[in-house]
Amino acid sequence: MMKLLLVTLGIISVSFGAIIKHPMEHYQEGDRYFYFPGDGDNSLHLVDTLEPVDYVFLDEFRRNSANYPYWLFTRHNPSTPHVLDYGDKGSIFNSSFNKYNQVVFLVHGWYGHGYNMMNRILTDAFLHKHDVNVIVLDWSDLSTRNYITAKKGVAVLGEQLGRFIVWLNEEFGVSYNKIHLVGFSLGAHMVGNAGRTVGGLIRRITGLDPAGPLWKNDLNRLRSSDAQYVEVIHTNTALYGFSDPCGDADFYPNGGSLMPGCWFNVCSHSKGYEYMAASIVHNHLLAQECSNIRDASYDKCSGSVYPMGNSDLSKSRSGIFRVNTGTEFPF
Repeated sequence: MMKLLLVTLGIISVSFGAIIKHPMEHYQEGDRYFYFPGDGDNSLHLVDTLEPVDYVFLDEFRRNSANYPYWLFTRHNPSTPHVLDYGDKGSIFNSSFNKYNQVVFLVHGWYGHGYNMMNRILTDAFLHKHDVNVIVLDWSDLSTRNYITAKKGVAVLGEQLGRFIVWLNEEFGVSYNKIHLVGFSLGAHMVGNAGRTVGGLIRRITGLDPAGPLWKNDLNRLRSSDAQYVEVIHTNTALYGFSDPCGDADFYPNGGSLMPGCWFNVCSHSKGYEYMAASIVHNHLLAQECSNIRDASYDKCSGSVYPMGNSDLSKSRSGIFRVNTGTEFPF
């Protein structure tokens, strides 16, 4: 399984190198037009901020949970998911779900899907390290709509995810202290909304380069109060990712802007989940605490070290941190 993970990461690095930076790959708050990368294919898509929100679609999407299936992977079924249906207890009892094990939710980003690279490498990493329940939320029917509609749906679907988690807790006794939510890009804000719906009781949230454009003043963005512990890994503050601290612990690997081995922002944006996968398996990315973001950016941090990422549900330290990585897995 880990050999496949290593090979996959090698392939993705090569494919990134073949992508040419688009001349309009820029964004400043207030711009009407900008490009944003799709999580499924890493290609850039033009966003018009005045494009209307499809509220009719959002309402119909929310009403039917079959539109956003929950795919369960365990060590008993690491590659073929069992589909869990909200409200259907039989879908839980007839699956490999173990309520006594940790539960990890993975939530992809815009134009992502259940079998995309982010979900595959993180599922492999978690199952390699621990006997856990990995639940992938496939929200591709919404994520493939225009960015404005998908962004508006983040809070809507985040609330539905939160209700699903409450259902697992109330009907099956799944402890909130055993739940870890991991979201990438738009998915990072979605898991924040899920945690907020549960009242901040979930043990840990990890936001992987939360989406930046149009989120600066949005109250539905990821916040430190969304779980008992919120960790954020910022890998592209220069463009696609959210630049300000928004968790209990905010990590800015390599300064948080352009990652080693990347020559364009799409690559750096995606490095968040690659670093996360490596840290789950090896727990080796030790970051130094920084006085502020500026020191993190200029590599002037001298505080004590704390691990970035990993799967530890007992993490509790807060602050701003920087770790310098290599260019290839495991970095």
